[in-house]
Amino acid sequence: MMRYLLNIVFVCCLVSSAFAQTRVVAECTVSFAIRVNNESQIDKDAVALLKQSSKTVYIKGNNSRSDLTSPSFSQSLIYNKANGNAVILREIGANKFLTKIEAAKWLKQNEKFSDMLIQFTEEKKQILGYDCKHAVMQLKDGSTFSVYYASTITPSVREFEYQFKDIPGFVLEYEAKDGYTQKITYTATKINFNPVSAAKFEIPTTGYRLLND
Repeated sequence: MMRYLLNIVFVCCLVSSAFAQTRVVAECTVSFAIRVNNESQIDKDAVALLKQSSKTVYIKGNNSRSDLTSPSFSQSLIYNKANGNAVILREIGANKFLTKIEAAKWLKQNEKFSDMLIQFTEEKKQILGYDCKHAVMQLKDGSTFSVYYASTITPSVREFEYQFKDIPGFVLEYEAKDGYTQKITYTATKINFNPVSAAKFEIPTTGYRLLND
């Protein structure tokens, strides 16, 4: 009996230690640089535009906001983990558009990421002082992309980038496709843990044209 109890205590200690090593980040701002791979495969104007673009992610409790900005276009995705709803704000020149996405539709839109296979590799790299682990993700259509994540921190909201919801850490670098054959790499260049203003997650009630999803 004593050995049985000692085994339970040992297992509990291991579990507690594993959780203690990962800190949930509920307030942060992360800036990402964008790098275009295989530039020769797309037109020069598209490359120039992407090089001038930037991405910023804001996390506050159950709320997240992801801003993608360029000289001629900007898009913000505001996601509420509590109700699963999302809002997309787009600005093209002087035109502003707002799209509301209910939780059921959000899941439907991200259905391609369901049952995704994640292969964890031995590769590692340092990003912003964090030892990041590597994983390769394979979608149901056979396409793959890779991520590097800091295993010692994890965001309080993951579902706003649905493909990363099962990654056990904070994704600080990842690949994405923009509709061309080449891939684009997003790499975190700065992470700030100061409180984020609640105004970042307020949904505009005027100035935007409402679009149906």
